[in-house]
Amino acid sequence: MRIHVIGGGIIGLACAHELSLRGHHVVVVDPSPGTGASHAAAGMLSPAGEAWHGEASTWELGVRSAALWPSYAAALGVTLRQTGTLLVGHDAGDAQLVRRQGDLLAGLGVEAEALDPRELRLKEPTLGRASAGLLLPGDHAVDPREVVAALMRLVRLVPERPGESPDATVIATGSRLPAPYDTLVRGVRGEILRARCDDPPRHVVRGWVRGEAVYVVPRPDGEVVIGATVEEHAAPPVVTLGGVERLLRAARVLVPSLDRAELREAIARDRPATPDHLPLVGQVEDRVWLAAGHFRHGVLLAPLTAQLLADSIEHGRVEPAVDPCRLLRPGRTA
Repeated sequence: MRIHVIGGGIIGLACAHELSLRGHHVVVVDPSPGTGASHAAAGMLSPAGEAWHGEASTWELGVRSAALWPSYAAALGVTLRQTGTLLVGHDAGDAQLVRRQGDLLAGLGVEAEALDPRELRLKEPTLGRASAGLLLPGDHAVDPREVVAALMRLVRLVPERPGESPDATVIATGSRLPAPYDTLVRGVRGEILRARCDDPPRHVVRGWVRGEAVYVVPRPDGEVVIGATVEEHAAPPVVTLGGVERLLRAARVLVPSLDRAELREAIARDRPATPDHLPLVGQVEDRVWLAAGHFRHGVLLAPLTAQLLADSIEHGRVEPAVDPCRLLRPGRTA
């Protein structure tokens, strides 16, 4: 089949790569591929850390996709950091949030090791004061920029759509979908900092500091990625002083050694969110498919999304949890 994938973020590129592996003729259309949310993402592959009450379907998708990542990373030749994630609470109130997450994970049957303050410091010497923590051994991390660069080498990229009529068009434009699907996804701003230090954490560290959520994701070369802001807004995403101040304050309390880190970058991008926080993967009209709306989980869900999208195009299969038709108004074609 001749297939046009509109959008060169990690989702569009992963879908294009999977379709190409299956023998289709695929073109990715994007004037500036890899510069959207994928460029800002921290790359946590964290179904347990991201699990939330009332979002069982999101967690199940995350677990399935996380299981694909070891072989996926190996095939792309990218580094998969498999040291696990520490979920940390700074004070007594934050410790309650950690325990609540632990209870949720226990109900899901997820492996999580409870750690007291002494055990936390032994596990992660860079931590500051902590009241409680969990080790999530199945939650890992990858550098999305490395993944995107690898995928871009494996697909055909063009800045605008070729003139020929394709057999299928896949819309993978993140938080900005074209009409008539533009109301299905909204942008939720996230601000991200990148720094470099001599003593980064051994693990991905995420948690709460006086109720403020934050994560610190180390890279093998000493870079650390700091984030967690989530803000509903209608304007283009920009870095704000308030967002940077909140991230730095919380991250430096959680990992005090970051005081000596060199700040390298501050950027903002929109996370593509749907009303139910589940992605849109499937056919919406004749010869048109969506692969969008992944909210916080685009990197984690990329390999699974690619498989589901390709199965939908080839065989008409649909995963009910991510079927775009669940959000379409009556009377709109699907």
